[in-house]
Amino acid sequence: MMGGDSRVVLTVLLLLQGLGGEGIEFGGDGGDFGGDYSKLSGIIIPGFASTQLRAWSILDCPYSPLDFNPLDLVWLDTTKLLSAVNCWLKCILLDPYNQTDHPECKSRPDSGLSAITELDPGYITGPLSSVWKEWIKWCIEFGIEANAIIAVPYDWRLSPTMLEERDLYFHKLKLTFETALKLRGGPSIVFAHSLGNNVFRYFLEWLKLEIAPKHYFEWLDQHIHAYFAVGAPLLGAPDTIKAILSGSTFGLPISEGTARVMCNSFGSSMWMMPLSKYCRGEDVYWKHFSKGNGGVHHSYRCSEQEPRSNYSGWPTYIANIEVPLVHAGYEAYPSLSEVTHENLTSMECGLPTQLSFSARETSDGTFFKAIENYDPDGKRLSYQLHRLYHSDPVLNPLTPWDRPPIKTVFCIYGTDLKTEVGYYFAPSGKPYPDNWIITDVIYEIEGSLISRSGNLVDGDPGIASGDETVPYHSLSWCKSWLGPKVNITRAPQAEHDGSDVQIDMNVENNREEDIVPNMTKSQRGKYITYYEDSESIPGKRTAVWELDKVNHRNIVRSPVLMRELWLQMLHDIHPNAKSSFVTKAKRGPLRDEDCYWDYGKARCAWPEYCEYRYVFGDIKRYSNGGFHPLLKISASQAGKFQLKWMFVTLQSWEKLRR
Repeated sequence: MMGGDSRVVLTVLLLLQGLGGEGIEFGGDGGDFGGDYSKLSGIIIPGFASTQLRAWSILDCPYSPLDFNPLDLVWLDTTKLLSAVNCWLKCILLDPYNQTDHPECKSRPDSGLSAITELDPGYITGPLSSVWKEWIKWCIEFGIEANAIIAVPYDWRLSPTMLEERDLYFHKLKLTFETALKLRGGPSIVFAHSLGNNVFRYFLEWLKLEIAPKHYFEWLDQHIHAYFAVGAPLLGAPDTIKAILSGSTFGLPISEGTARVMCNSFGSSMWMMPLSKYCRGEDVYWKHFSKGNGGVHHSYRCSEQEPRSNYSGWPTYIANIEVPLVHAGYEAYPSLSEVTHENLTSMECGLPTQLSFSARETSDGTFFKAIENYDPDGKRLSYQLHRLYHSDPVLNPLTPWDRPPIKTVFCIYGTDLKTEVGYYFAPSGKPYPDNWIITDVIYEIEGSLISRSGNLVDGDPGIASGDETVPYHSLSWCKSWLGPKVNITRAPQAEHDGSDVQIDMNVENNREEDIVPNMTKSQRGKYITYYEDSESIPGKRTAVWELDKVNHRNIVRSPVLMRELWLQMLHDIHPNAKSSFVTKAKRGPLRDEDCYWDYGKARCAWPEYCEYRYVFGDIKRYSNGGFHPLLKISASQAGKFQLKWMFVTLQSWEKLRR
């Protein structure tokens, strides 16, 4: 927390944002709002399970002192979850066929910023369930007005069709953009995390059917200045398959079987199914005008590369499942004709055999068709997949993304963490919902595939690994949005003087292959690799940021990410900015928290920007052996490192930019 006197260090930032008076006008990439960031709004679209849900019913819970009353927290109230789990499940579950609420209890998403900051507020549970709280604190520290940050929570249990059908969510989102423009006078910056990116993609396609074609791009340019896609599962995530077959508890005190029942009742569970980059759906936009919008079914059209590729372009098979196929017949699994004679003999005897499924076979329904005879959820899942996704009247969400038609797009994600990419399932011998067990897990880690036991596994690993939740193959799909020439920069995540910055300009980019930077990394440091393109599409900018060792959930709380976002936005409004992207040549502290004591040099780190200001109660200790005096901070932290006054001037800001 900064003291009152230290708030003066924000003066330059407030002035640059136009919040302390008239904004600085900038005729560069700022667009129609003239670079006056006081006119901008920030719209936050949270990810899966990142919005509070509140009860909209009165439910008496027997054998528990806690009942559910209107506006009580459902997601997430761990106290009621522990004391009245059956009541809690009634309020959270949906009907798997029609996505309606339980007859005795219904829940609806909360509204406002408080709905996405902490899911379970409390002294202990608050920090553990914090999502966007740090992000909001950064906005407040840098003087952003309260009405400039808008959260658009949604019921993350619903499929995109049901979001619009039940809640008119996309109509409301369109009104939110239009209201922000009228209130602030400028376009909005979209910050989406995880599933929130899938929601925003669907909104852009839905908007095509709501606005006259000649006004579509005009509306986007007028209402959206930039889009920051953070941790976007662009080609899905195998973790979805694990949640559907064996359950994912989200760290809650519930069994995996209970978690599976809960997950499979949500229509949104399939929204992040792994998919093939080689298979696309029909163009729904033109189909609406040529044949109407009734009974739309999106057939998949796969390129010749799909059958030639291993695992649909993924590192390995998504699901490997052991089933007795004595009752199934060949039609249950299209690839059975390729099974060896020995396997067929074992199948005739009723012995189990292993079936492997690629990303295409999970997203097109082959996988669920194969398990219909062995799992009570098989037919329900096939029904959900067909009704809520393959027959969606706007878009089949289980198809690869193209670059959104927005002026500025930043795709940001973490890398080089151990991430699950494939699973082996077998019957457990227990009744539903615990009828499957995971016998092995395949992980990707920094260019290799390993099993749960630590053995190397054959496959096609990428040049890096994912963010612990989404594999690198899915996260890095946005590199295909870059043009044929890309500028690549690699810089340390920590504050630095530029000595370890590597730059490679005009690198050839073959969109069919991943870009491999010809750069090095220190074993001790963490880096950000920037891929930037401002020339391939006139008037548009595209950038991809890869942050080493930043996981999926915590990326929205990363101070490194927040620093880079602020520097890029401040660069855009700088009156002398010449380049499309902020330079990476140097990084100094932006906040008091970024200043610290360098014990090795016995002085403030970054003395150019930081100094120690003594506050009564601090402890000064001097050594008796002729060493230099050493200033230490008391346990009460009464003294703080604060940014020097020199940083307040625009000239010092220029020094930091250089």
